Amino acid sequence: MWYNNILETIGNTPLVRLNNITKDVKGTILVKVETTNPGNSIKDRMAVKMIEDAEKAGLLKPGGTIIEGTSGNTGMGLAIAAVIKGYKCIFTTTDKQSKEKIDALRAFGAEVIVCPTNVDPEDPRSYYSVSSRLERETPNSWKANQYDNLSNTQAHYEQTGPEIWKQTEGRITHLIVGVGTGGTISGAGRYLKERNPGIQVWGIDSYGSVFKKYKETGIFDKEEIYPYITEGIGEDFLPKNVDFDVIDLFEKVTDKDAALMTREIARREGIFAGNSAGAAVAGLLQLRERLDSNSVVVIILHDHGSRYMGKMYNEDWLRERGFLKDEKLTAQAILRKRGNVPIVMADVEQSVLETFNLMKTLNISQIPVTQQGMVIGKVTEADILHALLENPTLKSARVEEICTQSFPFVDLLTSIDKISALIHKDNQAVLVEDEYGKINIITQYDIINAISGY
Repeated sequence: MWYNNILETIGNTPLVRLNNITKDVKGTILVKVETTNPGNSIKDRMAVKMIEDAEKAGLLKPGGTIIEGTSGNTGMGLAIAAVIKGYKCIFTTTDKQSKEKIDALRAFGAEVIVCPTNVDPEDPRSYYSVSSRLERETPNSWKANQYDNLSNTQAHYEQTGPEIWKQTEGRITHLIVGVGTGGTISGAGRYLKERNPGIQVWGIDSYGSVFKKYKETGIFDKEEIYPYITEGIGEDFLPKNVDFDVIDLFEKVTDKDAALMTREIARREGIFAGNSAGAAVAGLLQLRERLDSNSVVVIILHDHGSRYMGKMYNEDWLRERGFLKDEKLTAQAILRKRGNVPIVMADVEQSVLETFNLMKTLNISQIPVTQQGMVIGKVTEADILHALLENPTLKSARVEEICTQSFPFVDLLTSIDKISALIHKDNQAVLVEDEYGKINIITQYDIINAISGY
């Protein structure tokens, strides 16, 4: 058997039991792994549905241009369908989205415009507003509008919900979904509740998003809105696809918990999923006391981990945000293990000979050069040797004349891997400013010493 085109492979994704992360959680915990769709996300389902409905309604005509504001995955689904159906694509996205998502969209021939995250939806710079302007300005174009286009919800009512019901043989008791546009949870949730009104539908929200408070109070509170890192869930407005009557409750998950759980899913379950999957599983653990031994929980894993290699799967990125500390050695840990060692520096006014004698007395092979307390360069034994071989009279010259580019600065959370990569034959150390504003030097010797005692 074969398929006529890649779009025919969308759907029928596997349902997989979690065994390790949820070993202390009552009930059966299953995940619907949407990464097996051709665009590696659940958004393929509704992207094709929106296009097909627009074609039937005469809104999208042959040779037309599809325009959409997207966090990446919907754009991927639209781009794949556009390749098969012969459309052009222009997408707007936000600067918080991973580079991998943007590069993937461009790989399918789409034009991608990156817009600022931290602006209101009504701001002309927002990715919502820019996409609407492009639709007005581009002849023969159609904006998919995944947030308010109810074909989004309908796709999951027709596909995702029935698949889950069939795969669980009607035993599902809880559906857990990260909520962004709202189409997945509203469509699948509505179908499942029609089959069994007792099924609980739980939405996972992010701090900085308005969903949870609106569900609980009916108040749209702008004070709830602030920038957050988690991708694919939460919003600063109310999409029409979010059916609050279908969703029984919302649970907020922190950026840190979502990011770290994303990694845990890969490490402990062997499933390489994206950021919203981490948020959904973390949300389940927060709600675990509401489950019992008869619970059959289905969690949607929206997309693939390959789109987050520069973020949740990058330890330096995590450390920069304070999400990881000292799992691996960092500059701060190296300094702590080494203890207080005063750094010796040479002032630009010193002579080359004075600097060399200082280095010889202290048995050091390199020294930062400062001017009015600021590091402006460095001098090594090799620099002095080469200078004097070429011109012996330079021994009385100011050291400034032979100093070379400064050692690179790193911050306290920089990993030992990154520090090691910066140290080589042409650069023998790095500088780091500690929490007290004091400059320290880290050499290859310090790294070896720290590792040996780790």
